[in-house]
Amino acid sequence: MQPLEPEDLPPVAPVRRPPRPPRPTPEQYRNRRIAVALGAVAVVVLLVAGVVALIGGAGDTDVAASDPGSPGRSPTSAGARAGDGGSAPSTTTGQAGAPATRPAARGPEGSGNAVTLAFAGDSNFEGLDGALTSNPSAVLAPVAPLLSGADLAMVNLETVLGTSAGTPAAKTFTFRTPPQALDALKAAGVDVVTMANNHGMDYGPGGLEGSLVIRDATGFPILGVGRNESEAYRPFVTELKGQRIGILAANDVFDDNLRAQWTSVGAQPGIASAEEAHQDRLAAAVQELRPKVDTLVVYLHYGTEKETCPNQRQKDLVNLLTGAGADIVVGTHAHRLQGLGYQGDRFVAYGLGNFAFRAASAAAAQSGVLEVTATGRRIDGFRWRPATISGTVPRPDADESAGLSVMAQRRACAGLTDQPTGAGAAAVSGAPSTTTPTGAGSPGAGATG
Repeated sequence: MQPLEPEDLPPVAPVRRPPRPPRPTPEQYRNRRIAVALGAVAVVVLLVAGVVALIGGAGDTDVAASDPGSPGRSPTSAGARAGDGGSAPSTTTGQAGAPATRPAARGPEGSGNAVTLAFAGDSNFEGLDGALTSNPSAVLAPVAPLLSGADLAMVNLETVLGTSAGTPAAKTFTFRTPPQALDALKAAGVDVVTMANNHGMDYGPGGLEGSLVIRDATGFPILGVGRNESEAYRPFVTELKGQRIGILAANDVFDDNLRAQWTSVGAQPGIASAEEAHQDRLAAAVQELRPKVDTLVVYLHYGTEKETCPNQRQKDLVNLLTGAGADIVVGTHAHRLQGLGYQGDRFVAYGLGNFAFRAASAAAAQSGVLEVTATGRRIDGFRWRPATISGTVPRPDADESAGLSVMAQRRACAGLTDQPTGAGAAAVSGAPSTTTPTGAGSPGAGATG
């Protein structure tokens, strides 16, 4: 296309300015000023409303973490495992405390759906290094059916993960296990573990960091330990059948010479403490988590080794945590079974004994899996599934009668009951509670478990 020459351009029409409008009257000036003022007020109101909305949104956030080192991992639900029509739970993102939206306020039964939780005891896989590295999925196969049938399963991992990081602490027993232990647990149906115990730092800060590196790399949720206090006390929160389940973990047993180094305070890496000097910190974590979940669990490491009845410290700690809002408190450390059952309308398991742990006596070999079924804050029922340890691996008892009899004796010793008691037992749901766990086994299991 050729550019236009000047003579080709059309003639330009002369500019004709429109006549100037008449000046506004004083009354028109006044009306305009009033309109401008009203517009400014409207803008300010809108800005204030926006700020209020932002502040309200920030108040409705949830800093609970599925895995402090890996965002958004969802443990496998029993429904997905067993083909019962369930769906994998949705887990909140916990990277660096990333917020997740809190669900709308609802009643004490949450979504109204029952969820079954499985808990087992101390596990260190001692003597199983070869089996773990060669075929981890087979290690816990004998007991896997007791774990994988629940919507969520949890154990105490009483060892350091990894075989090279750190140096042994100055103590009698130090434990470490290959990272494939997490593969064995996952294959058996375990979804989350706690390392808040008196062996979680057996190889010092270096060993703890090695465990955290493995946690971050695998995305497997590990509670009760962290690179700082906030991470150590950070809860695991997941959604199962529309119910928000929250779990905290802490340790009440530290060696005197290691307490200062092992306890996570401020920026110091370590273990979440439940000891008297720090118990208010744990209770505050329970109180903070309470309005954000439907069912709240605390897994403790506490008690006296080889004792079959809980000590007063255990009872005091349970009272503190249930008073702060915990629905279920379970624990280990005695390497013996201790009583489990209802305390009022809350549920307590003082001692789950050993699980994947070498047993040096018949009493130490008594093991099992606890199933607790809850609908929000209402504890619907429970079942104790007895097992016996052989070669570091628990194997379900073909005849459960002896194991159930032992647990009934331990329950009486602990001052717990097989039925909910007190006004809260009915007031929580507005209807009588039952001890028959939904989908967890035979009717009346709670009454005999």
